Amino acid sequence: MLNVADNSGAKIVQLIGIPKKGNKKIAYLGEVFTGVVKKAAPYGQVKSGEVVRAVIVRTRKEVKRADGSYIRFDENACVILAGNDTQDPKGTRIFGPIAKEIKDGGYNKIASLAEEIY
Repeated sequence: MLNVADNSGAKIVQLIGIPKKGNKKIAYLGEVFTGVVKKAAPYGQVKSGEVVRAVIVRTRKEVKRADGSYIRFDENACVILAGNDTQDPKGTRIFGPIAKEIKDGGYNKIASLAEEIY
């Protein structure tokens, strides 16, 4: 279960699969996954029960960087993507910090909408 860090209307998303990874059920920072919306705002863009694609922007598990430092966050969070082949977010605002690895992974639109990048 991941919190949603954008204003698309979803609040909680459950990971159900990772494209091109077979039966793997663990996703890391910057990976795209398929999930189902478990809790949503009543008048949002996405509804409860809808299957969506999202990218992970915060994880509780630490990630080692090239300079030897580690980054970790207080929660697991994701941003819902607009379509199957796009890297643009469905929402227009991103709440909370995101990791620098998101921008390095090519998600420039998400990075530009974020409040802060760590």
